[in-house]
Order: sequence, then structure tokens, then C-alpha cells
Amino acid sequence: DSEGGQTNSSRENLPERATKGDSNLSPDKDDGNLNTQENKKTEESKLDESKKDTKQLDSESRERNNNGENLGGLGGSEENSDDKMSNLGENNKKVVSNKNDEKSDSGGGERRPDKNSSETNGGQINGKVDENHNKESNKIYGDKKDLEGGKNLGGLGSSEENLDDKTSDPRESNKKAVSIDKNGEKYDSGVGEKRPDEKSSETYGGKVDGQVEGKFDQNDKKKSNKSSGEAKDNPQVESQNVNEAFPSASELLSERITRNGSFSTQAAVSKNEKKDRLPSNKYNWKLCNSTAGPDFIPCLDNWEAIKHLRTNKHYEHRERHCPEEPPTCLVPLPEGYKRPIKWPKSRERIWYSNVPHAQLAQIKGHQNWVKLTGEYLTFPGGGTQFKHGALHYIDFIEESMPDIAWGKRSRVILDVGCGVASFGGFLFDRNVLAMSLAPKDEHEAQVQFALERGIPAVSAVMGTKKLPYPGRVFDIVHCARCRVPWHIEGGKLLLELNRLLRPGGFFVWSAFPVYQKIPEDVEIWKAMVELTKAMCWELVNKTSKDAINRVAVAIFKKPTSNDCYNGRLKQEPPLCPENDDPNAAWNVSLKTCMHKIPVDASERGSKWPEKWPERLEKSPYWLLSSHVGVYGKAAPEDFVADYEHWKRGIKSYLNGMGINWSSIRNVMDMKAVYGGFAAALKGLNLWVMNVIPIRSPDTLPIIYERGLFGMYHDWCESFSTYPRSYDLLHADHLFSKVKKRCKLVSVVAEVDRILRPGGKLIVRDNVDTINELEDMVMSMEWEVLKTYSKNKEGLLCVQKSMWRP
Repeated sequence: DSEGGQTNSSRENLPERATKGDSNLSPDKDDGNLNTQENKKTEESKLDESKKDTKQLDSESRERNNNGENLGGLGGSEENSDDKMSNLGENNKKVVSNKNDEKSDSGGGERRPDKNSSETNGGQINGKVDENHNKESNKIYGDKKDLEGGKNLGGLGSSEENLDDKTSDPRESNKKAVSIDKNGEKYDSGVGEKRPDEKSSETYGGKVDGQVEGKFDQNDKKKSNKSSGEAKDNPQVESQNVNEAFPSASELLSERITRNGSFSTQAAVSKNEKKDRLPSNKYNWKLCNSTAGPDFIPCLDNWEAIKHLRTNKHYEHRERHCPEEPPTCLVPLPEGYKRPIKWPKSRERIWYSNVPHAQLAQIKGHQNWVKLTGEYLTFPGGGTQFKHGALHYIDFIEESMPDIAWGKRSRVILDVGCGVASFGGFLFDRNVLAMSLAPKDEHEAQVQFALERGIPAVSAVMGTKKLPYPGRVFDIVHCARCRVPWHIEGGKLLLELNRLLRPGGFFVWSAFPVYQKIPEDVEIWKAMVELTKAMCWELVNKTSKDAINRVAVAIFKKPTSNDCYNGRLKQEPPLCPENDDPNAAWNVSLKTCMHKIPVDASERGSKWPEKWPERLEKSPYWLLSSHVGVYGKAAPEDFVADYEHWKRGIKSYLNGMGINWSSIRNVMDMKAVYGGFAAALKGLNLWVMNVIPIRSPDTLPIIYERGLFGMYHDWCESFSTYPRSYDLLHADHLFSKVKKRCKLVSVVAEVDRILRPGGKLIVRDNVDTINELEDMVMSMEWEVLKTYSKNKEGLLCVQKSMWRP
């Protein structure tokens, strides 16, 4: 039961996909369908109970799924970002084109097309191009410098001065959207007063990124009124404005039927789906009443569940314990919250008022983790094992093992016990993506610091459950002084790293036992040597102390064949049963076993991926033509078509939404597929967390194979991140599926929780879902920047406000 879209067929006929438990995409033995993570979890549970082989669960239905692409995490250069943004001022001007048109409703209601108006493609009507469009645009939008210079930008303005120096309250942007009618009179646009019909309709929120709607310059009013009349008299002008501002709207809204194909899913067959929804326009938002206050993470701060745990021996109290009913409240803001500082300056300093925690600076300040400096928290770039800078430490690792080849052979890594993630933050300089994780523990807000800095990180602990990633996807796993007892209990935690590490991948360890000679550390090192030898890991280098940071590293390599496994005199740790799925990871208990190394040339893991950046665009070698892709084509063809789709469609996101992409750093795609959207964003200086819903086709291994990253998640639960973590969320036909299983209002509350004030939400879905979402977000005083609908499919772009109930 995939978590994608539904409805009509697409012009490209690209469907949705899933990988079977084994990420080689082999067809299901029973019926060729792919399983979800929940399917895999169910199978794992049955294996644990019966110790017998189990047949793969049939998926409840092959649901048609809309365009579930994903935004993958990419670190781009600042230079590229600036180049891409050179024409943003012109593009943003188009966003306000129909501000005073009697056919527009800036409050988010949809424009009903005139009976005599024509739907145009590329600004043409009957084959004729409006030659006066540029002249009219100049009349409508006025002087380019007004927008580019930040004139009339209030509250969450995007100027560098606002970002770094001004402390003005950004709550200006919370003002309710106001529209101006054809006579120039202001009126309250209301919530959901107008609904798009089945024909194409489009509205603009009337705001360039950061500009407060409702505070219009008088000259803009006159120009907009004039343009309204001209557009009314000449539908060609109006249609061309729409199509040039949003050039690929038709492409983006074209439905692409999705199916499981030859992919498995992470979810079990869905139970009776709840369709409990609140009445439209009646959302009584309340603040969350939690001891965590502005830092509330529902699945990690469920103290009612935590206090009933039988033991905390394996850090069970740091694991996810989600409430039975997801919260529908809104998390309060910290007092004095400001718009975050832009990357790359944010790597060095963040506003203390945004993450008002000073204890970590007191505890770890001498290790150069973080320091409190006036109104800023500053990060000298150090860590416990690299006090004098992460870059030197990063280079020291590569010098110790040149085969690591940062940014070429090694692209996606896992950093366990990341602290404030300075290691991952500086790996961007080497074209490396780091999935940094640390628990929500006594080192308060360490992951929150990382995200505020613009560095990818999640709150997670190595306890009793598998981490929410597929098997064999990380090029390197790194642990500095991560305080994880790898050597105990048969090496259960190190065996989890073995599951995640690619054959031929490296484990880099620079903890005290590597180089200190006190008895406890010597014993730990001895135990680690014995354990890794039994696991067939090769110790390829153990360095002496580095002259600057005074630490040493031990580098282990995972085998690329089964020769060592087969030659062991003692089968400890044991090999996993043949039917044990290394990709089953959602809420599955840890296993003390090792999976065999894939040796068939068509299996994922039998060869190393292409070097970066070639791996981004090339179909993985293990995607075979005999496999059915998510969109119904042969898997390699499906992959290419998806990427081509997003290379075309991304133009609308970059130029037609009124978003200042230079202010976007932390991005999440809430329902990812092949990572084509992420790949299309490769020139921008941002990273994207690709989420594969547990009921969607399991294409996450493909995302990792192309040098991107992500994780599994169930959107009926809260995500393992702090509030105000992301600048932009993208949801492609997600909400229409999720609302069948849980209350949409709780999912929207979660979106509000993880999105920063001033952050953007872009949704593609059916019109009914778009209208329902629009009502909800407007009831929270969010601003509608863009709506577009055609043939019962819609697109919505909104900006979160500072409003709290």
C-alpha cells in the first residue's frame, strides 16, 4: 500500500516503486510485488516467533501513486548558488503579477478562469506569442532594484543585514493575508472562500520571500491596478504572466501512476484506516503543554511511556516511544526567536535566542565544541577528538588511508555520536554528506545545534532497535569519542554497523581505547581486536598520535567476499539466516548476526558505486531491465525518466514560487522516490533529507547508491528531529494517503513543528487535499505564496508565520 498519489494517469506514465527486502529489487517470490518496511517488520517478527521461513506478505493493494519524487541531500558551492540566483529578482516579480486582478484572491482562494480565457502553454495563444509581455511586466512590477535591494521587506526579510545583525521582531509576517479588489479597496481574503474548479486556476500570495503581505507600497497598488485592467482586457497578457512565472506547472501536475513494481516496502498491510477528520475551517489550535517546552519531540519526550519502562540498561529511555494519538498542538517558540543565520556563516555561529542552551558550552567549551559569545553561540570547528579543527582531522584520516578518497570514493557516511556535528559540517568542504546522529541526552540540544547550523543530523540512539536505514548503504561509518560500548554483548551494536556498511567500506574509530594505555582502555582495545577479527573486518591502519590534535585513529575494512566467513573455525558471530532481510529496519530489534556478502554481479553490494559525482546521474548497476520500476517502466528506464522529469520540473520550483533559494539550507522531501528532485537541485548550496514512508516502495537504497541520503519514517508519528529544523518541506502526493490512516490535522501540526518560521511548504496533491491543507495552514496564519490547479490536481506553496495560539 504505497504512500503516493492517486487519480488519473500521467502523460509520462511514470508509476511509483518499491524495493523488496533485498535492495537488488528482485521480484517477490509469491507475486512479484514489493514490500514495505512494515511488511519487513512483520516478517521479522514472525521469524523471531516461529524461527521458520515466512512467505512475503502480499501488499493490500497496488495503489496508484502520484509523482512521489524526493529531494536528496546535496552540498553545493556558494558560487553556484549565487549564479543560480542571479535572476531571482525578475522571477519574484512575476509572483505578484495579479495582485489586484479581480480574478485573484491573495488569501489563497483559487482564481476561477474567465469563460473566454485560454489556457496557454509557454505564453502562446493560437501559436502567437505576446510580444508586449516584457513591457507589461515592467509596468506591473516596477523597478527591479526595489525587490533585489530588499525594499519593503518586513519581519523575516532575507537580507544579510536582517539575518546577522538586526534583532527586529519578525512577527510582522504574521499579519493576516489581505487582498485588494479591483477598486483598490482592501478586504479580508478569509479562509478557503474560493475553491478551484476542475479547470486550471492559479493564485499568488503576492509576496516575494520575506515581504509582508498587507503592507503594499502605494505605487505598487497603482501599477497592480493598471495591470489588472490590462490583463482583464487582454487574457493573453494574463496567461503569459502565469506560464512564464510557473513554466513547468503542467509537467509537475501531470499524474504519474505509481506501483510497487519490483521493490519491497517498509510497511505491513494497513489496518482499518481511520478517516477521522475535523470539520473544515474549525481548527482550535493550542500550545503544547510539555515539560520540553520549545524543544518538544513527541516520540522522544513521552514521559508517560518512559516512566513505565522495565529497564534503561540499553538506553531504552532514549528510543522512540510515540503517543497512541499524535499531538495536534503547536510547539511554542523560544522567546526572542530570530530568523536563522544563513549558511555558511551559520556553521560558525547561531543565535543564542534560537537555541537558548548554555550548559553544553560550559561542559564542552574547552573542547571547542561550542562557546557562548554575546548573543551568539559560536563553534570553533572542534570536537572532543579534534579540538584544533575538524578539517585537519578529516585530512588526517584520508592521509592514514588514501583509499578513503573523500568526495570521490567516499560520499555518504554515518557519524555516530556526532556531538554538534562539526565533523559533518566541514565534510561539505570535501563533497561528503554525513548522516550525523546523537541521542537527546544530557548533552542538551546537541542535534538542535547542528540543525540550526545548517548541518544534517537526527536524534537517535544505538539501543535495542535497528537504525532506520537500509543495509549496505554507508561508504564509511565514523565514531570519534561516541561513548558506544561496541565490544559488549557479542558485539550487537557493532554488528548493526556491519549491516549498514557497504562491503569494502571503512569503520573509522578514534576513541580513547585506540591510543590510551590506561588499563580500562587497553582491555577495550583488546576486546575490539578480537571482535572485529571474528567479524572478518581487517585492521588496515592504526596510526600514531596526530601532532596537532594528539589523537590516533584505527581504520577497519569490511570484507568484499565470503571467504573469511566460510573459513572461520568458530561461527561467532553467526551468519544471519538466508531469509533474514538486511533492509528491514523500521522498529525492528537488533540481531547478533551478520549477513553474507552479495557476490552475484547483479546484486547490490557486489560492487562499489560509481565515484562521485558520476554516481548521481547513473542508474545503479543492480537496477535490471527485468525489474519493474515504480512508474511501471523497466527499472533503469524508470530511473532515467524520473531524473529527466525533475530536471524539467525544477525550473518551476526555482523561478515560479517566490522563494529566495539562497536562504534555503535544510530541506526535507517527505515522500521520496528515486532522488531525482534532489539530483536536480545539485547546483544549490543545500542538503535534503529524503524520507521514504514505510508504506511506500522501498527505493531508499537507490537514493544512497546515487550519493544522496535519507531514512524511513511513518508520518502518523513525529519525526526524530527538534522543532524548527527545516527551511523547506516538499510533499508530493503524501497527505492524501496519510490522512486515510491518521488525522491530517496531526500531520499538519508535525509539519508546523519541524518547519522554521518563515519556512516554506510545497505540496502537490489532489485538489480536495490541497483545499483542506490550505484551510488548515491559513488558520495558523501562514501565508499562501502560490496555488495552482488543473484537472483535479493541485500545487500549494505556503510560508509559515511566527503566529502561535
